Amino acid sequence: QVQLVESGGGLVQPGGSLRLSCVASGFIFSRYAMSWYRQAPGMERELVAGLSSFLGIEPRYADSVKGRFTISRDNAKSTVYLQMNSLKPEDTAVYYCKADRQIGLGPTSSWGQGTQVTVSS
Repeated sequence: QVQLVESGGGLVQPGGSLRLSCVASGFIFSRYAMSWYRQAPGMERELVAGLSSFLGIEPRYADSVKGRFTISRDNAKSTVYLQMNSLKPEDTAVYYCKADRQIGLGPTSSWGQGTQVTVSS
């Protein structure tokens, strides 16, 4: 059973930091590209950051988070992280992780259930 479980969200003041984690199970993590998306109320879900399963491929970031957010992965722990610094109120959203298969067989893609991030004073 494919499962993605996010954690690390919460309430933080502007300028603060949070680190989100997404633990994967039920598939071969190293064969999947991992991404973070977010969705604010009344808005479409948007890509925040993406990281390929292939070594040497640079991560992708939305322009709005470049220089503030960092995506990373630990294949041994089947976990993807999103380090978020210098948070702004406009970063408030539900954050989701997503897995997309790049190598071999298995589920094509899967989403986590989301974790709420609220940036407010």
